[in-house]
Amino acid sequence: MRLKSQKQCLKQKLVTLILMSVISVANILPALASSRIKDLVSIEGVRENQLVGYGLVVGLDGTGDSLRNAPYTEQSIVAMLERLGVNTRGATMKGENVAAVMVTASLPPFARPGNRIDINVSSIGDAENLRGGTLIVTPLKGADGEVYAVAQGSIQVSGFSAGGDASSVTQGVPTAGRIPNGGIVEKEIRYSMVGKKEILLSLHSPDFTTARRVAKVINEEMKVKTAMAIDPSTILVIKPEAYANSMVSLVTDLEQLYVEPDLKAKVVVDERSGIIVIGHEVRVSEVAIAQGNLTIRVTETPQVSQPNPFGGGETVEVPRTGVDIEDGQGKKFALLKPGVNLQELVDGLNALGIGPRDMIAILQALKVSGALHAEIEVM
Repeated sequence: MRLKSQKQCLKQKLVTLILMSVISVANILPALASSRIKDLVSIEGVRENQLVGYGLVVGLDGTGDSLRNAPYTEQSIVAMLERLGVNTRGATMKGENVAAVMVTASLPPFARPGNRIDINVSSIGDAENLRGGTLIVTPLKGADGEVYAVAQGSIQVSGFSAGGDASSVTQGVPTAGRIPNGGIVEKEIRYSMVGKKEILLSLHSPDFTTARRVAKVINEEMKVKTAMAIDPSTILVIKPEAYANSMVSLVTDLEQLYVEPDLKAKVVVDERSGIIVIGHEVRVSEVAIAQGNLTIRVTETPQVSQPNPFGGGETVEVPRTGVDIEDGQGKKFALLKPGVNLQELVDGLNALGIGPRDMIAILQALKVSGALHAEIEVM
């Protein structure tokens, strides 16, 4: 009896473990199809700012600007040397170890003076290669004309160019490079979250349904109505009393909540590369599709006619023309049933045996006929 009761206990424990596993999987599966609010929205006021500057790169091995074709480079060299106490006005310069460049960077939000940022450097003259060059101190300005950072350092170039008199090889873009941590922030863009009583969350992809779901998830987590979707792009969140002392804590907790975004039925096509992206919400009404092209090939294979030995006559060229016509025979209709899903739509189009470019034309024809219930976006 004791052995039997032990077996029953083990069986009950096993059943309990299986049920717990099923419940755990059921709880995980919805999260796998969802995304964090952190990945769906941005906080209004918390953003990057673009910086730009003009500078000189020195130390190039004869691959810089030719001063005759880039007079602004020569003017910049003269002005730089004058600031350093060297007078070169009126002198003839022929050096090709200097290049004029545009310097760009992104100033991250809440960057403080002394923080380092990455720098992008691009040639604006006829320099052949920036490899081995060093950027001279360059102030970087914002849209308001104020200097927010200063850049300087050795340039890292991933591309290269090599060649001789007969041929040359170029890989990547040798006239552009980066300076990791090459910029120092000199001035901050003031923005404080201290004392704020509300924040605005802006969806990266505006959508009424997604905005409502975000507000609903936030209210359920806070146990109080604190969020409201005011338009398809913006969710207003009022700081609850539990977070009265820290807006950062509120934002941190909101970012980790999961929401299932709603997607529009959309087909994105790029006619130049033949790329097609079809969303899984795309639906098609019942329709029959056929595709065929009339192809005519004309080939010329001339032959040479020679006279018999000692028979007289001349050698002549006799034209021979071949015409091959392909009228699309063997192509059949493909029937797409109403309400087909993404897989059935792809299978139906593949049944026609066509390439991506012809498929783009078919998708556009489906849209014109009203059978394709989706938006087509041409890149």
